[in-house]
Amino acid sequence: MRREVTDLEKRLLNEFQREFPLCSRPFAEIGDRLGVSEHDVIVGLTDLCEAGAVSRVGPVFRPGRLGASTLAAMAVPIARLDEVADIVNGYAEVNHNYEREHHYNLWFVATAGDAVRLQRVLDDIERRTRIPVLALPMLQDYHIDLGFDLRWHEDD
Repeated sequence: MRREVTDLEKRLLNEFQREFPLCSRPFAEIGDRLGVSEHDVIVGLTDLCEAGAVSRVGPVFRPGRLGASTLAAMAVPIARLDEVADIVNGYAEVNHNYEREHHYNLWFVATAGDAVRLQRVLDDIERRTRIPVLALPMLQDYHIDLGFDLRWHEDD
């Protein structure tokens, strides 16, 4: 069921996609900036995650700086796409996935502490889904700003 996004949630979504506070209590820092409590920030983010509006809250590091990562693709039968996406999303090492109109129709980025752990995750996804995972390690890196300017209108 679709619900209204609160003013606090709108601000959390729009204002903290970049430059997330790097401190011992980042949610308290965000709360100070927004004029609300640390608890309010945590509840707001939790509600957004539970509603499916946010898949994760955490850092994105430049590839190759920490651990190991890869872009991966799977050719998933359409009837199983939601099921397989849910399995893939269940791994903390997966920071996002998306559907594409292609034979390889489910793509995701996986990151782990090292190459051995990364391979174990990909192998486990294959084992659980019974669908091969095509790993596409990065050859050339490009900076892609994943932040979006989210604007709401009163009539939306």
